[in-house]
Amino acid sequence: MTANHLEKLSIDYLELLNDKEDFNVIINAGESLNTKIFRAHSNVLRYRSLYFRNKLESTSKDVNNIKTINLEHVSIQQFEFIIKYIYGGVVLLENQETSFIFELMFITSEFLLEDLTKHIENHLIEIKANWLRLHFTQIYQKSFQNNKFQNLQEWCNDFLVKYPDKIFNSEDFTSIQLVLLIKRDDLQMKEIEIWKYIIKWGIAQNPGLSSNGPENWTNENFLTLFFFYFFFFLYNEVYPLILY
Repeated sequence: MTANHLEKLSIDYLELLNDKEDFNVIINAGESLNTKIFRAHSNVLRYRSLYFRNKLESTSKDVNNIKTINLEHVSIQQFEFIIKYIYGGVVLLENQETSFIFELMFITSEFLLEDLTKHIENHLIEIKANWLRLHFTQIYQKSFQNNKFQNLQEWCNDFLVKYPDKIFNSEDFTSIQLVLLIKRDDLQMKEIEIWKYIIKWGIAQNPGLSSNGPENWTNENFLTLFFFYFFFFLYNEVYPLILY
């Protein structure tokens, strides 16, 4: 007969976080005056997170054989969530603000906690899709900063095909990676409208052009925009996908 006592094991490991004697790692989370000290154990950290394995290898011990890790860019709330996952496998997202969950996904990715990152990513897509739609521009920009969030990128692409105006008409449109959009050939928008936004985006990338309207441009201004697009299309290999 096989008995499963994983829940009790999880609780026991979480109790280690309250151990103020038998620890050999101190982690300072938070910044400025809003910080908290977490006492941890190198064996647990190393085997549960490749990030901490690498961090501990490059961190020296003090006179008391304690290693100290400073995580100023991680909030106390974020690290409390992460350390509970590392020690007890606890993942409680239901009562968290969606904005917190979204930012947490990037922190867990940094800590190389792939299973947790994927769980959070799927939670956002399956449970928080309405929030993703309301904050689409932010989601789109951050999810494409690297290739670790492919499910979220796929969700963004599917949404974008159906509602391209959500990003084209956003206030942050001129700061997006336009190449990700114009490489698609299934946007549900007229080509002439797409070209209008491409021109608007290109002007915004050249500060010297955006202050004056095209009616006030010199020949040099038009040449600046022309060569900007020429090298942009050439470098990104997207010019064959634009229908003239």
